Amino acid sequence: MGLLLPVLSKGQLLTRFETSNGKETATYQETIDFYKELKRSYSTIAMEEAGPTDTRYPLHVVYYSADGEFDVQRWKKDGKVVILINNGIHPGEPDGIEACKMLMRDIASGRITIPENIVLAVVPVFNIGGALNRGSYSRANQVGPKEYGFRGSAKNLDLNRDFIKLDAQETRTLVEVMHSLDPEIFIDNHVSNGADYQHIITLLSTQHNKLGGATGKFMYDVFEPLLYGDMKERGYDMVPYVNHFGNTPEKGWTEFCDYPRFSSGLCAMFQTMAFVPETHMLKPFKQRVEATYALMESFINVASQRAEEIIAARKRDRQALMAQNSFFLDWKVNEHVSKLIEFKGYEAGYKKSEVSGQDRLYYDRDKPYTRKVKFHNSFSGTQKVIAPSAYVVPQAWGEVISRLKLNGVRMRRLSEDEVLSVGVYKIDKYETVPQPYEGHYLHKNVTVTKENKKIKLLAGDYVIDVDQPAKRFIIEVLEPTGPDAFFAWNFFDAVLQQKEYFSDYVFEDEAPEILKNNPALKKELKAKQKSDAEFAKSAAKQLDFIYRRSPYYEAEHMRYPIFRIER
Repeated sequence: MGLLLPVLSKGQLLTRFETSNGKETATYQETIDFYKELKRSYSTIAMEEAGPTDTRYPLHVVYYSADGEFDVQRWKKDGKVVILINNGIHPGEPDGIEACKMLMRDIASGRITIPENIVLAVVPVFNIGGALNRGSYSRANQVGPKEYGFRGSAKNLDLNRDFIKLDAQETRTLVEVMHSLDPEIFIDNHVSNGADYQHIITLLSTQHNKLGGATGKFMYDVFEPLLYGDMKERGYDMVPYVNHFGNTPEKGWTEFCDYPRFSSGLCAMFQTMAFVPETHMLKPFKQRVEATYALMESFINVASQRAEEIIAARKRDRQALMAQNSFFLDWKVNEHVSKLIEFKGYEAGYKKSEVSGQDRLYYDRDKPYTRKVKFHNSFSGTQKVIAPSAYVVPQAWGEVISRLKLNGVRMRRLSEDEVLSVGVYKIDKYETVPQPYEGHYLHKNVTVTKENKKIKLLAGDYVIDVDQPAKRFIIEVLEPTGPDAFFAWNFFDAVLQQKEYFSDYVFEDEAPEILKNNPALKKELKAKQKSDAEFAKSAAKQLDFIYRRSPYYEAEHMRYPIFRIER
């Protein structure tokens, strides 16, 4: 049975946030019941169960369309800008949950009017498992609300690290929603910690150089300045997300580089402008929600004004993508390039800790300041690769294939066994983090060598032609050296383990014959013995040296199992 929701004297629904004077946030069920009632009351509101999650509850999406039509293809045809707003990825940060309920109610009831060229899609609560794990203490430094959800999902995952590996069912559902809607703008509402400062709200934009093309340039040169200006008129001095931890920010900071493991980074691979609002956890909950509400209005206002330019920029980029042959897999900040932004902070100092007796950092709110600080937000691409004509993914790698399909990747299957000359990577070196990260032991600093080989492919193996809308995604996840490639996330770890070996005493008799038949290998062995004293003293290392260069050594060991059909 649904909960009875409080109403205003005029029949308008109230949220728990409002009835508690900004001190409380609703439970998960209260939030869903609120939207169900809103749907019953207004024809401009629609609500769907988008798909399953790792709880017994489905993931809901709520829509607002001024004409009461809910057809994505028609929205696109009519030149409407779709804004997808995600809330509660971290349920302990419920500002967006409350702000969007009031926003959707106020729009549907006519209390505020938005232009007809805007369509809103709102995820009420993304991390349902975390929302159900409700308490008062998991965010030690946050000022309200009274109770809130937990950061970890039902699987204890941080879902804002899950958009490549897709370990959570709710992430898989949301990714399908993202591709179905193909939003021009994606917003993921958060609450930030870190340094103390005067600003109530900051904004993390997907890194504009990484987004690239006409869309990245438009976002940086036009959209963001208009957004910041609109927020200033609403009474909020917004600054870029203060990506600064451990020290004080008065000397400036570097822009956060959002890899595709993050929601905003995934959006960038599909030419969507993505933003992560971050209210400041040391500000009262009421102020934070009001600031989030104002920012959602600003997004709507600016997007409506520039709708045609947003749509045209994406179209140009998608046309250019089909002709693009080289891609960067990673990005690094240009440390000597910065711009000055106005930052309103508090003077920082150090005093003796009452706990440890050591010096501890503190911010003095009686000493506010306004200063120009350096914001390093220029990035350059690294690890350039040339796109192949196609990739081949053997059918055995089902977990990879399913994730490609979830992201709209088109593929075809071989109808019969076939021997093809393909580009093959050998994993030379890699490093692995010492502690698990979101359920995985991430690989990094991967180096490879590539050669062309004839490989027997089997009927049913998948061929992925690169020239398709998901082109950038395909390359970034299938090239093994990328920081968020499927290889980095351990999907191919089985090839890193050797399956066969040799018995020393038997191979001692075979090794001389191998050297006799391979003078070049014998010469290479002698050179290694001369140059490496430790190697020369080790019979086991010398036998292994020969074995790895003999016909007995398994081809599959350290061979990356995704192949390139070169152009």
